[in-house]
Amino acid sequence: MKKKVDAIIKWLQKQVEQSKTKGLVVGVSGGLDSAVIAFLIKRAFPENTISVIMPIKSNPVDIEHAKETNKTCGIKELTIDLTEIHEQMFNQIKQQIAVDFNEDNARLADANLRARLRMSTLYTVATNYNYLVVGTDNAAEWYTGYFTKYGDGGVDLLPIVDLTKEEVREMATYLGVPKAVIDKEPSADLWEGQTDEKEMGTTYERIDAFLRGETIPEKDRNLIEKMHVRTEHKRSIPTQFHFNE
Repeated sequence: MKKKVDAIIKWLQKQVEQSKTKGLVVGVSGGLDSAVIAFLIKRAFPENTISVIMPIKSNPVDIEHAKETNKTCGIKELTIDLTEIHEQMFNQIKQQIAVDFNEDNARLADANLRARLRMSTLYTVATNYNYLVVGTDNAAEWYTGYFTKYGDGGVDLLPIVDLTKEEVREMATYLGVPKAVIDKEPSADLWEGQTDEKEMGTTYERIDAFLRGETIPEKDRNLIEKMHVRTEHKRSIPTQFHFNE
């Protein structure tokens, strides 16, 4: 694990050097993946890293865990509450498209707007300090497309995208991430009672096993493969038209 951590830290330092920037910023949610990133970037740039907490009607426990993460790793912390901005923006959009508003998609649209507001906030902070934005997606999330396009998927760097959820948890233990964060059930806190695994319809354990080439129940394998195909557009640059094609 030490070799993996050292390799990521050196890679982060190289990316900042090559981009002629000065440091790194991450949005910390109170969850496992963002906690690991906070610890990694703090090691890579002890004096030039920022963790941003961005509540939007968030679970108070998640905010508590985010603050505990930041305190434990000693990273500089900003808290920017986006609740009111999100509410005003979403309501304004709903008013303008009221005749055609699709209630069936309302919850997803609301959740995606949260993720995109948070990413806009991170890039505004990053521009101020001349930092890069670091993403938190792991291998399971990246393969299945379990992230918001131009939201939590809109970042400069993805240091743990090769790690399964199990490996991220092992790294968290090695780095000293608070136990309460390591043990909690993964959730993007998009709505009350929401968890990653409920929303995906399978478990991280089975996705990790699939990615390792192990045999898993056919139902889960089919679901994972369908998610991967359906979300390919999230992992690709925008489709482009060229006159010479």
